Amino acid sequence: MKKIFTTLVFALFALITTAQIDRSVMPKSGPAPEINLKEPQRFELKNGLKVLVVENHKLPRVSIQLRIDNPPIAEGDKAGVSSFVSSLLGNGSKTITKDAFNEEVDFLGARINFGSQSAFASSLSKYFPRILELMADAAINPNFSQVEFDKEKEKILTGLKTQEKDVASIASRAQSALAYGKDHPYGEFTTPETVNNITLADVQKFYSNYFVPANAYLIVIGDVNLKEVEKLVKKNFTPWTKATPPSFQFSKPTDAQYTQINFIDVPNAVQSEIAVESLVDLKMSDADYFPALITNQILGGGGEGRLFLNLREDKGYTYGSYSSIGNDKYAPSRFRATAQVRNAVTDSSVVEILKEIDKIRTTPVSADDLKNTKAKYIGRFIMALERPETIAGYALNIETENLPKDYYKTYLERINAVTIEDVQKAAQKYFTTDKARIVIAGKGSEVLENLEKVTFNGKAVPIKYYDKMVNAAEKPNYDAALPEGVSAQSVIDNYIKAIGGKDKLTAVTMFSMSAEAEVQGMKLNLEIKKTTNGQFMQDVQMMGNSMSKQVLDGDSGYMVMQGQRKDLDATEIAKIKAESSPFAELNYSSDAISLEGIEQVDGKKAYKVKISDEKASFYDVATGLKLQDVVTAEMNGQKMSSTFNFSEYKEVGGILFPFTLTQSMGPQKIDFIVKSIKVNEGVSDADFE
Repeated sequence: MKKIFTTLVFALFALITTAQIDRSVMPKSGPAPEINLKEPQRFELKNGLKVLVVENHKLPRVSIQLRIDNPPIAEGDKAGVSSFVSSLLGNGSKTITKDAFNEEVDFLGARINFGSQSAFASSLSKYFPRILELMADAAINPNFSQVEFDKEKEKILTGLKTQEKDVASIASRAQSALAYGKDHPYGEFTTPETVNNITLADVQKFYSNYFVPANAYLIVIGDVNLKEVEKLVKKNFTPWTKATPPSFQFSKPTDAQYTQINFIDVPNAVQSEIAVESLVDLKMSDADYFPALITNQILGGGGEGRLFLNLREDKGYTYGSYSSIGNDKYAPSRFRATAQVRNAVTDSSVVEILKEIDKIRTTPVSADDLKNTKAKYIGRFIMALERPETIAGYALNIETENLPKDYYKTYLERINAVTIEDVQKAAQKYFTTDKARIVIAGKGSEVLENLEKVTFNGKAVPIKYYDKMVNAAEKPNYDAALPEGVSAQSVIDNYIKAIGGKDKLTAVTMFSMSAEAEVQGMKLNLEIKKTTNGQFMQDVQMMGNSMSKQVLDGDSGYMVMQGQRKDLDATEIAKIKAESSPFAELNYSSDAISLEGIEQVDGKKAYKVKISDEKASFYDVATGLKLQDVVTAEMNGQKMSSTFNFSEYKEVGGILFPFTLTQSMGPQKIDFIVKSIKVNEGVSDADFE
């Protein structure tokens, strides 16, 4: 009976307590939980290598991270030497060949990667002794051979060649060089000239100077024990010769004196790369570090950021707009707000980005914005704790960034402590619209007229011009006079003559082409067939499956997109029919086309011929060959441009055809390499069914 009575009392108490809860009010959140990160165990070798060990026996795995915490290194007229070091490290060692090294690592199911001042390895814990041995051997006994050096040099030069016309690469180079100056370690960049200055001896010297244990940290995390780690590390890393890297001074960069546009003309650009940037002195140990992170997240940290919501969701200017803020104990870092936008809205995008930066400086953020942003940070932080690399980074930060031992244990508490006032103070300190440098790489002939009219807060924003190598330049001149007697029809006639002549082209009744491209490691196959009977077929396939197909057979046709078929309407049929002839230029009417002027395309002067409201073609002034088509279409109420570049012309049956077709739309770029072209064969009516 007593037991029953006691149970009834507790039940009644619970009922009364529940009845007193006001469910119309959201319960207050409890205190931030403390993160229980294991403090690393430490020891140090006599050569200066500091070792941190975090035991975690949940899984039979181990990760090893070697980081050398050197100040920034200026490479000067040998810029790129660190890239050689990064690539040549890990090619075996003086005791094991490259092939034998790679085969053993693969056999053990492990990973080993190297940077110019770092290394990383991971494996099952039972292979830890051997993986540590291989990593140490490759790190301190590198096999720098002339053969591998020559291979890497060719790869780097080829990479630089491909970047010459890449708008994103040009923009990135300009952003860092203009922020820091080209003689600063963070502002210098690699060029073919600096690469050709580098010898194998320079690579060995850089390695000897900077890949040293004085500022080195080795972090071991996983299913290991301290005694075993200490024994193996001493065995494998004690031979690493004690040394201190050279030190040198570099000038401290400063912001622009006033807000300005720094413009780089890239004539082949189909969109503009915009970065509003400024320098910030921010370190992880600063009291306002967390408010700065939260402020940046609210402004442009993701799809919920104000920049994204404004420029993409509201205006439809871009695929996305974001911001970032860096931290650095050695030099100023950067705050950047970026977007890739259509040429037509470049000026408007600049103004909207500046407005959002100004707004977060002057107007307090809402409580909901702050609350939601904190929740995202907390969620990401907790999820990241599952990765050994994260724990290694935290351990290293505490050692190298002058952070308190409980920095990450109280991380959530620090995030939750950020107030609305803290956010506004951080915005006013680290985000600027008064001395902002607005770096734009884009097609000047289409964007400069409107950029020159940009004003912000009642002031005109001046423009300074730079070339692709970030040298000061004059404003591009787009008013090049057309030679006397040149017309749209004469340009087309010259093109027809250049590729083989009217007689040869009119003799072609059918044409087929196949090409290949590689996108993210997967092959795309392109097949195009045309006839003079108004027949057209274009099929893009991946792994044997049609991704996009268009078929026209006279006055009817269809398209297939991702398995969905749709019959073409009259407007679509008319557009495709205009391009269905093997050589569309033969059918252009001189009354329908117009000569728009001369522009630069891939560094060459080209006549711009307006074919229709949706299409313009560019023909090389010197050779007459077609260099580019620009096609504009409306998608979801927004006008989007696609660019098709033609190069590597080769003769087939007495006619010149481009064997490289490059398609660009937004940030996407695909290079199709032509594998075969057939003239007056390889086509049947069945292809257009």
